[in-house]
Amino acid sequence: MRLLLVFAVVVAAAAAQINQRRPGQTNNRVHNNQRPHNQQPQNQQQPPQKADSQKGTLLSLPEPQLCASRPKQWNFNGHNYFFSWDNEGEGFYELAGETQGRKVNWLEARNECRRRCMDAVSMETEAENNMIFQFIQDRNLSYIWTSGRLCDFTGCSERKDLHPINIYGWFWSNTNTKMAPTNSTPPGWAAQPWSPAGHTGGPQPDNAEYDINQTSESCLGVLNNIYKDGIKWHDIACYHKKPFVCEDSDALLDYVKGTNPTIIL
Repeated sequence: MRLLLVFAVVVAAAAAQINQRRPGQTNNRVHNNQRPHNQQPQNQQQPPQKADSQKGTLLSLPEPQLCASRPKQWNFNGHNYFFSWDNEGEGFYELAGETQGRKVNWLEARNECRRRCMDAVSMETEAENNMIFQFIQDRNLSYIWTSGRLCDFTGCSERKDLHPINIYGWFWSNTNTKMAPTNSTPPGWAAQPWSPAGHTGGPQPDNAEYDINQTSESCLGVLNNIYKDGIKWHDIACYHKKPFVCEDSDALLDYVKGTNPTIIL
């Protein structure tokens, strides 16, 4: 079932403070805590803003020229994708001439994608999930970030349909889509993408880091056999640093097209 996030109105980057948004209200600033919601946006010319609770960081707005020149490393079902370490320049490498790409936290990964009218990848279908798993295997990557996020911030507790949060509270922040319950294989999929093992030895998500340092594992990464479990989904604390895969964002592309009529994307 698709479950849409509230769309927020975008303002200039000069906004100095970040306000919380309540359901049904229009907010002219974008906060990094926003919960799943059923309402459609009032204004389709406003790009959706969704983020993680990392020190009140704003989500990046799309930059038209970066959108027009965004990397199109491969295409799958009409969407362009690219892997961060396969691209040079600002946002991808620490210094010019570096051979190893940057590792960034979950929100930084999303922002580098969003500046280019993309977002961190969301694997809503088994076919897309298999494609990403195969890419990780072929490149022998240890891990990547996705756009997966747990609704564990302010306002989520009011949503009874998201309880218990660890089972029903996960969603793809890229496409505003609620995930299937974590304790069962997604409908129509041949296998459960969540790992059967993690730090605690039990199935994912397990929020294991909370018991170590009281940091919630609220973001979704794909790990490659870290726990002798193959390539699987894991809940991970959002501050950890990893490379990322970007995917076209229809909402951001539509926004930039609507506000820049002559642009070629």
